[in-house]
Amino acid sequence: MSFSSGSVFGVPLNPKPSLYLRTQTDPCHELLSLSKPRSRFQICCTIRKIRERINSVKNTQKFAEAMRLVSAAKVRRAQEAVISGRPFAEALAEMLFNVNESAQFEDVDVPLASVRTVRRVALVVITGDRGLCGGFNNAVIRKAESRIEELQNLGLDCTIISVGKKGNDYFSRRLSDVSVERFIEGEGFPTTKEAQAIADDVFSLFVTEEVDKVEMLYTKFVSLFRSNPVIRTLLPLSPKGKVYDANGICVDALEDELFRLTTREGKLTVIREKVGKKRPEKQPILQFEQDPAQILDALMPLYLNSQILRALQESLASELASRMIAMRNATDNATELEKTLSIAYNKERQAKITEELLAIASGAEALAPFNYFVLLQPESEVELTTINLEYIGVEGPRSMELPVEPA
Repeated sequence: MSFSSGSVFGVPLNPKPSLYLRTQTDPCHELLSLSKPRSRFQICCTIRKIRERINSVKNTQKFAEAMRLVSAAKVRRAQEAVISGRPFAEALAEMLFNVNESAQFEDVDVPLASVRTVRRVALVVITGDRGLCGGFNNAVIRKAESRIEELQNLGLDCTIISVGKKGNDYFSRRLSDVSVERFIEGEGFPTTKEAQAIADDVFSLFVTEEVDKVEMLYTKFVSLFRSNPVIRTLLPLSPKGKVYDANGICVDALEDELFRLTTREGKLTVIREKVGKKRPEKQPILQFEQDPAQILDALMPLYLNSQILRALQESLASELASRMIAMRNATDNATELEKTLSIAYNKERQAKITEELLAIASGAEALAPFNYFVLLQPESEVELTTINLEYIGVEGPRSMELPVEPA
């Protein structure tokens, strides 16, 4: 019988004895020992931990899905409040600006519209009351930090009116170089009472000349999947009939995006539609019988209340939309992670079963006088007739001569 061999490797099925194989042609090659298998205790712990993690991911997925559905229901209500309140707020602002222009022509002193040298600025920062809404609160806080740094670089003092639990926690801990005038926490959906409390603080700060300018930072609700933190000037009044931010950019929404939730193929989907109104190119000329100063005194509290309420509503709608998107992403990630963990669990379980089968087979073969198999690696053409087997068993060194039978 002809074999292509220069060395012979044997693998014992019984892991206890150290086994060596030698041939007549090359007696110097040793048998490679088996690697130590993983213990059953380690495998059982791994499987148990994977199973626990799968259950944890499933519970998290249910929680995220429930929060997504709740946020989707609430954001619809908040969006309707934003869209329905915008026409009144914008019309009131335009009317107030027209009255302000008339007052300036008649040389009427209006304290809330007087522009004076700015030495100190009050910044109203509106954040959310809860987390799990993606980067909503972080975006507002970063915008506030950027604005505070800009004001300080200009040599201006800054005071904060924080609205929302997340902003309150942040400004009470981190910004020690900036004074905080007041902390205000929200109570669910914004109300006129909450907006009036903020308006009273803003009004008193500006009238008593503790601050020379009041800015408001909030998240503008653009659409279900987009929202932008913007800064707009509350006081003094702007001479233009539009809402502008601190950089002179118009933040009014000429076109809004509405959505409605529906089901498609068993899944929740969003149908979007755009609605908007066009501003007339020529505004009507308004004439008032009363004194412009009296009209401004009557409209100013209503104006501040409506603008702050509008900002609170838009911020809440943006927060709920961000939470809905974040929970949807969390649900998708949990589903993907559950699949990955299930594959890992099945692999570990299969490896455990295979190891147990090998252990059973090895124990059965160990009852025989001796069990081996030979793997020949080709190096040269050699004619083998016998194999001298030397091994160290339980009772000591032994040798055996095995004849090679032709195939």
